[in-house]
Amino acid sequence: MAQAYVSIGSNLAREANICACLQQLQQDFNKLQYSPVYETEALGFAGNAFYNLVASFETQLSVDELKQYLKQLEAKQGRVRTGEKFSDRSLDIDLLLYDDLVLQPTHNLPHRDILQYAFVLIPLAQLAPHAKHPQNQQTYQQLALQQFATSELSSVHLPCLP
Repeated sequence: MAQAYVSIGSNLAREANICACLQQLQQDFNKLQYSPVYETEALGFAGNAFYNLVASFETQLSVDELKQYLKQLEAKQGRVRTGEKFSDRSLDIDLLLYDDLVLQPTHNLPHRDILQYAFVLIPLAQLAPHAKHPQNQQTYQQLALQQFATSELSSVHLPCLP
């Protein structure tokens, strides 16, 4: 079994899409855990604010199979791929980590967004504070404190989450 971490975001029907995503992951994978949900402004374009979180689970799927599964889950929630990197999303799921694999640049593992965006690193650090980034060997908690110590993310409660 591999331990996978994914970032999940939505700025269209946010609550419904995030909840449907987590319900499907719970149904399909073992030991689902997730961070708090944060509301963040759209970056790189004018759009509705996003809900973002990080989830982890165990999987027997390969990296390629898991990436395909995640794309299908996005499509199930109405994701339309426009080709634009920054655009509205019903559901955006990125594979952040797959065990400690380093597959750069072919699979973008560990995902570059971990070190670029507070809305990815802070929830990851809350979920796995003592786990280490497979390339620089710093814990996610250390990285979050170094890079985003002054960032304030606004957490939200979704009724579908305990």
